[in-house]
Amino acid sequence: MANDPTNLTSITSGLRFPEGPIAMPDGSVILVEIESGHLTRVAPDGTKSMVADCGAGPNGAAMGPDGKCYVCNNGGFNWLDSDGYLRPIGQGDDYKTGSIQRVDIDTGAVEVLYTRAGEYRLNGPNDIVFDAHGGFWFTDLGKVRETDRDVGAVYYALPDGKTIRRVIDPLLTPNGIGLSPDGSVLYVAETASSRLWAYDVIAPGEVDMAPWPSPNGGRLVTGLAGFQGFDSLAVDSAGNICVATLFDGGISVVSPDGESGDGASVEHIDMPDRYCTNICFGGPDLSTAYITLAGTGRLVSMPWPRPGLPLHFLNEGAA
Repeated sequence: MANDPTNLTSITSGLRFPEGPIAMPDGSVILVEIESGHLTRVAPDGTKSMVADCGAGPNGAAMGPDGKCYVCNNGGFNWLDSDGYLRPIGQGDDYKTGSIQRVDIDTGAVEVLYTRAGEYRLNGPNDIVFDAHGGFWFTDLGKVRETDRDVGAVYYALPDGKTIRRVIDPLLTPNGIGLSPDGSVLYVAETASSRLWAYDVIAPGEVDMAPWPSPNGGRLVTGLAGFQGFDSLAVDSAGNICVATLFDGGISVVSPDGESGDGASVEHIDMPDRYCTNICFGGPDLSTAYITLAGTGRLVSMPWPRPGLPLHFLNEGAA
């Protein structure tokens, strides 16, 4: 892939730390603005309109089987705007809890589905992916405070608002989550460790846990050197895991076995923002990548050499 920043098309700017992009069939992109608490639609011409006011800190988003948008709400951050970048700096002063929300994108109505899974409170839900059965996996990154931080986890839930369970823990700041093309492997990216983990899915909401010395039951796919951090991710139709990468801003492309075609474990596509937070695929053949550059508040796009993986309940009929 040519690492050419001139391939980028700027769609819109002025977003307040965008994340969770969803490329809609009509050519628009629905995304969250974490700092403002909004779920926003960006038209192809860059025009922005608020879909819903989710409050607190909407983070990951995905369309469900009922046509509603499911949002991971992290509960809110404090913010710092300096050196041309907006960035979160820990648990918000007005933080109460994290949640999973369901949003009617036609009316803007917001419903809270989950704030707990039994004894476990949802601290900072982050990213989400639906499986073919209509359930969804999501990460809970947790919150960071002055002298301590939460242990993260992965949960599985149904849209009924009644069925949720904690499946994978402990994780250190689990962020991006996605499924392989056949749904048999779950991928989870950790921000603080810059590690990408894989889990074999053995039934809806169940994974085969690797034995010790795995710290969390996963197989290590890859880890990054230096000061970098994995954020959210998308999978392409060839099964490559495309992970938004912080600090050394860009997209890290990893093959399922941890080896890319040129023998290296990671291909890095540079982006002009150290807070590159997410990627999704859209367009008629899913060969356009939409990327959120959160620190500078932009949504950009670029041609991608492989089609993205069609998502359940959104673009399953795409080539």
